[in-house]
Amino acid sequence: MDKVDQFESLFKSAAKEPFQRQDVRVTSALVVADGDEEAVKAYADQIRGFLSVLGANVRWTDVPSSAFSNIQELMEILEREDPDLICTHRHVGSPNQRWAWTLGEVLDVLTQATDRAVMVLPHPDSEDAEKLPDRDTGVVMVMTDHLTGDGRLVSHALRYTTPKGRLVLCHVEDDTVLARYTDAIAKIPEMDTESVTELLRERLLKDPADYIESCQEALAEAGVPVTIEADVGFGHRLTTWKRLVDAHEASLLVMNTKDEDQDAMHGLAHPIAIEMRQVPLLML
Repeated sequence: MDKVDQFESLFKSAAKEPFQRQDVRVTSALVVADGDEEAVKAYADQIRGFLSVLGANVRWTDVPSSAFSNIQELMEILEREDPDLICTHRHVGSPNQRWAWTLGEVLDVLTQATDRAVMVLPHPDSEDAEKLPDRDTGVVMVMTDHLTGDGRLVSHALRYTTPKGRLVLCHVEDDTVLARYTDAIAKIPEMDTESVTELLRERLLKDPADYIESCQEALAEAGVPVTIEADVGFGHRLTTWKRLVDAHEASLLVMNTKDEDQDAMHGLAHPIAIEMRQVPLLML
């Protein structure tokens, strides 16, 4: 490596992307659920209790799945009501809720065809739904494999964290990908496999760790009464996410679901939404 390349590498390694907080306003919310009007209102009341952090000035609209016969009609309702947040459950408007391998047509469309935040909650008939009013968003967990620079994701998670609560920023690098790179490096005689792999591990974790530190400093300076915690490491993502959710006793998970390069749901968002059915998810 010549001196110019060395200087460029040193410059890039020293550069840190600061956290830029975004204003996340939730002035209106819409609940879409199965059941008659009375049942949907009862379910929506459970959700409102769980989301007390949003305050008393939110305009809520409750929509039973019987109010629309297809996705287009639901989209028209959303266009008319224009909510900042959509709350619903898996398989809404579908008789196939016993199939655990899908989210249902409505939820698939909502997460990809609108720019609104979608919160996925336990099914109204489940015991987990009955427990919602007794819970709050005191421990919110951000789940991503690309945290650095994602101020939107962190800002949304912060908005839903109760005062004096904990916001856990998690970044997990896929250890199977690192293993594949290590195997490739081992086949290049000019490279020291052990030292290069260790440098790569350190570099991959340093950027998100620095970004979390930036979040902590910015929010402390702003006097935000929330504890920001970091959990950065390698793992087999879905298995690791499950372990982290249990370890931190997360009450709400926040993750990105859109990918500008594809129409399908982003990365691990779909399997996480399939597997983690007991914990509410905020899908952006």
